[in-house]
Amino acid sequence: MTKRFLSLSMAAVVVAGMAACSDQTATGVATERIEAPLLDVTPGILAVTNVPYATRSASQKLDIHLPTTGAKPYPVVLWIHGGGWSSGDKQLSPTNAVLTLLTKGIAVVSINYRLSGEAKWPAQMHDVKAALRWVRANAAAYNLDANRVGAWGLSAGGHLAAMLGTTDGIASLTDLSLGNPTMSEKVKAVADWFGPVAFLSMDAQLALNGCPLFGGTGHSSAQSPESKLVGAPIPTVPNIVQSANPRAYVTAGDAKFLIMHGTKDCTVPYQQSQAMAARLNAVMPGSAALQLLQGEAHGGPGWTSAPTVGVVTTFFKNTL
Repeated sequence: MTKRFLSLSMAAVVVAGMAACSDQTATGVATERIEAPLLDVTPGILAVTNVPYATRSASQKLDIHLPTTGAKPYPVVLWIHGGGWSSGDKQLSPTNAVLTLLTKGIAVVSINYRLSGEAKWPAQMHDVKAALRWVRANAAAYNLDANRVGAWGLSAGGHLAAMLGTTDGIASLTDLSLGNPTMSEKVKAVADWFGPVAFLSMDAQLALNGCPLFGGTGHSSAQSPESKLVGAPIPTVPNIVQSANPRAYVTAGDAKFLIMHGTKDCTVPYQQSQAMAARLNAVMPGSAALQLLQGEAHGGPGWTSAPTVGVVTTFFKNTL
């Protein structure tokens, strides 16, 4: 089935001898190739930070974390931070649970993207896809396997990861002028931690769960993260809101999903994840695993526990 167009870290790392050069593609868009040895700055971790994947915004940078175990080329997972699309950063502390993937021989590329205060939807999706294309274009320089790429995000980052896993081929959600236009935008696997999908349903679902209005005024207010993302109160722009709903794009051949959500989440209702998993499995039976964490909220200690993180690392080991 063809996709239909829907209108509408670690501490800073010194890199010895880094040299960047640009190649012109057939379309005239520069493709940046990085030639750089990486220094081992933390035992067991190779890393380089603040690498531009595009040049339109200072936000368009990524950090690369490479394992020193496992077979090369390494599978790679894009980490997409949360923060309501309006805050957050790609930097990962050495103890961040995401870096557990390195112990399994899986590289981590943590990305920044334009936040809603700088640019409105779908700029965030354009950036995530541009970062993915850059990773593929530069995979050989970092011993990455361009054919084994996944994405993991939480909250707003979970939403963007889910969009990435379902929107390959959607013209309105890509901006090839950001670079590397010939590279694939498809990922094999997505781990979505409590990401919203259907913005207009959230207030009613939270009320059903006994939660107070988010932020005192609800997700449908002009001040909500979702409204700031799309540039207007979400009830007034349903077509734009629908363009940000990953459920609307699900087709056979999309990524495999692991979706996890806390039953006591009073920011993003767990029914959002239930509906996403149901849609994926209706189109591709067995493609989505849903785990509801009893009593867990929107983040917190339960999300960094070894059993919870282990579910994700096992998922990526099995799918990548």
